[in-house]
Amino acid sequence: MMLQYFKDLESGIAEKIKQNPDIPNARKKYALEVSRLGRRLYSGENSVAWCGVTAPFDLLSAMGVTSCFVEFIGAMLASTGAIGTFLDHAEHSGYASDICGYHRSVLGSAKQGLMPVPDFLIATSCPCTGGLAVMENLAQIFKKDLFVLHIPQDESEKSVKYLADQIKEMTRFVSAHTGRPLDKEALGRAIENTNRARELMKEVFELASHVPSPTNGHDLSNFGIVMALLLGTESAIEISEAYRDEFAARNMDMKPGMPGEKHRLMWIQNRIQFKNPLDRLLREQYRANIVVDELNSITWEPVDPDDPYTGLARRAISIPFNGTIKRRVDHLQKLALTYKIDGAINPCHRGCRQGAGARGLISEGLREIGIPVLNLEVDVVDPRDFAEGQLATRVEAFIEMLGSRT
Repeated sequence: MMLQYFKDLESGIAEKIKQNPDIPNARKKYALEVSRLGRRLYSGENSVAWCGVTAPFDLLSAMGVTSCFVEFIGAMLASTGAIGTFLDHAEHSGYASDICGYHRSVLGSAKQGLMPVPDFLIATSCPCTGGLAVMENLAQIFKKDLFVLHIPQDESEKSVKYLADQIKEMTRFVSAHTGRPLDKEALGRAIENTNRARELMKEVFELASHVPSPTNGHDLSNFGIVMALLLGTESAIEISEAYRDEFAARNMDMKPGMPGEKHRLMWIQNRIQFKNPLDRLLREQYRANIVVDELNSITWEPVDPDDPYTGLARRAISIPFNGTIKRRVDHLQKLALTYKIDGAINPCHRGCRQGAGARGLISEGLREIGIPVLNLEVDVVDPRDFAEGQLATRVEAFIEMLGSRT
């Protein structure tokens, strides 16, 4: 099912790019690489590792492993509209209906034999213990070995060394399962690609902060978190260059991504992954532009090619979801001020301590700098309980409130 989905997606996007080669198409190039990643995961032709969100995907790529965090599959299942079947199966198998929808859908897919069997799994303790638990369950379902990276919550030298040593041990674990030793030259090229992509992505985010923004609220949806899967590759550089050039041209030509941009918004945590009317409602009816997503930022320094494990460790520790909630709130405040936003939307993803659990503290922190937050109550991958009318009414009231402040 999913292999054909990704094949069809890949061929369809490639054909559209071919038909209009002179039209800027950064988003299409991004979507094309995402579809190619999906095809590689499901083809049965590659070494595959299911991972936690903060795994070093560029290192795994350098070792010839196609790797992906499992939440990506949950998002893809939601986008196909078929996720309900897998959620139902997981719940009927005994998994609680109030745990994260990403994880329920992946477990349901795996138990139905519709998720590729990996060569091994690499879990990470960050960003959530739920993610660690689902990896433990998947290891049992697939009967495959699991390696766990314990991500410290502070960036002290002791913590960085602790994680760097774990990553070194992980490379030995990977080599033992693939039969291939780490090629230091391949790792060097991957780190070079990662650092170049990092600089380009930083430029993209800086360009997106322009008033009015060159993004249209959709261009960078899911961008920051998914691009982590492409780090270390030439594709990451090509995609980032395409975005940089497209956004720079829009700013220079004074052609904003959303003509008549009226309200500038920040989206907290993950976008709603299934088809829904809220995005179109914001863009078309209210001219409310999502100019920044919480995870569309660079929080880490370039990785030293002569000491890659330390740099990879610092990168994993640096993400906003790691550490105290104050660290995350500080990050959100910085984004809010940089992008000059008028308000923020938090979907409060059900079953997620990062989403629903932190909602009050996030709202309070943004209120301190004068930014109102609309807290929704949704499962961002489960459309079964999506209260469309109620949510649209709340969005309308929020936009009216923003209008009264100007």
